[in-house]
Amino acid sequence: MKATSFSTDLSAWTGLKKWLIWTSVSLLGLILLPIDSLAQKVVLKGGWLFDSTRSQMVPNNGIIVEGGKFLEVGARLSDSDLLEAEVLDLGEQDYLLPGIFDLHEHYGINLFGRLRRDEHIVNPVIFLANGVTSTFPAGESNPTRMLETRKRINSNKQIGPRIFNSGPYFGTARPGWDKDTSAENIDREIDFWAALGVKGFKAEGVNREQLYTLIQRAHLHGLTVTGHLGSGYQDSVNPTEAILMGIDRIEHFLGGDSLASDRPAHQSLVEVKAHTPEFRETISLYIKHRVYFNATLSAYGYSDKSKEEFDHWVNETQFFTPYVQTTLAGRPPKPVNEQFGKIYRVKRQTVKAFYDAGGLITLGSDHISTGDYLAGFSAHRELHALVLSGIPPAAAIKIATLNGARALRMGDQLGSIESGKLADLLVVRGNPLEDIRNTRNVRLVMKSGHIYDPAKLLNSVRGEMGPKTAAEAEHW
Repeated sequence: MKATSFSTDLSAWTGLKKWLIWTSVSLLGLILLPIDSLAQKVVLKGGWLFDSTRSQMVPNNGIIVEGGKFLEVGARLSDSDLLEAEVLDLGEQDYLLPGIFDLHEHYGINLFGRLRRDEHIVNPVIFLANGVTSTFPAGESNPTRMLETRKRINSNKQIGPRIFNSGPYFGTARPGWDKDTSAENIDREIDFWAALGVKGFKAEGVNREQLYTLIQRAHLHGLTVTGHLGSGYQDSVNPTEAILMGIDRIEHFLGGDSLASDRPAHQSLVEVKAHTPEFRETISLYIKHRVYFNATLSAYGYSDKSKEEFDHWVNETQFFTPYVQTTLAGRPPKPVNEQFGKIYRVKRQTVKAFYDAGGLITLGSDHISTGDYLAGFSAHRELHALVLSGIPPAAAIKIATLNGARALRMGDQLGSIESGKLADLLVVRGNPLEDIRNTRNVRLVMKSGHIYDPAKLLNSVRGEMGPKTAAEAEHW
């Protein structure tokens, strides 16, 4: 048994056999992991563990990780053979949380206002460094490239979180979408992407017949469907209609009769009142059909003037190339979107009412970077927004972990630190139940039993995101 003391300075981990040493290589412009993919036996003892069943912190007596999963949680270490194990001794201010599950986080960036693209090299590293061990992109600009990224990560050729691919958008959010596409075409597409291993689909800009076909065919493959829907205006689908079709999740807003059908949803969202009979009926429908709501609060909050929860604790522009940083520095300040700011404040009230009624909520940060904030840090802002809405920190952590896994039908494998589940977790400094912003203090990340130093991950991708020259920028 080799003991390693855990402290806020991870450079003290000199004895860890599976210490990850990073190197940048030219092959495909990727950062590769130059060690074997087999996780050794690791023991974490001390500190505090978030118990997802009781929604509270409990003393961590011992966690044994082997073969990429939690072999024992709450282990009697005196009875265990730890001769070949690396033992990490955690401190009194160290808190173990399940890996964060971001159920709506695009890998997309749009740096110059002309093209959105999936950034699949730096973003994955930043996600993992922030303890986001599982992601569902909820619509991919280049689904083929995102499939390739998932395969590289799964084969240890690239560093990143688990990617549960969502494939292409179904609806007008996809460039070139045929508004009159047939049910037969949708069926063929679903079959094609399901065979390639996507985990679910997202609808945005579909009509009723197309959405019904999408839901039915996806469910034949055991896959989920989520939707960014409308108010019913101009033949858009209201979320409550989709619930009766069998949809699994709804993005952004709850819908129902509290949204006026004579104008787009964003125009009437600011008028929604949580105490009205129409709103209560909508909540009851979600609960009856066990449909999850992905609130994506912070996606609207970036436009709120107060920005209480949108401070930078890391300079996120440092991850862009010097060319991009220079370009960004010469831009005028981004104008405030007053409408989105109002929607953000209303959504904080409605998501709290939904939570109080027993609604199922998941975490989705939904942020496509234009150069100020990066997606990988957004889960912590979403957690903060949930707590500022009045949701208890323990419930917010469960929303960010176990609820996300369950919503994607992965709750038996991920979402909590329990024996038999895949070994995904993060260690943060400071109790997040006392201050949810402590989730930002990530000291260690574990994915499938592999241990990562967040500082080293972030250092490895500084100055790497985006084009390096004006000529390259023409293609971004």
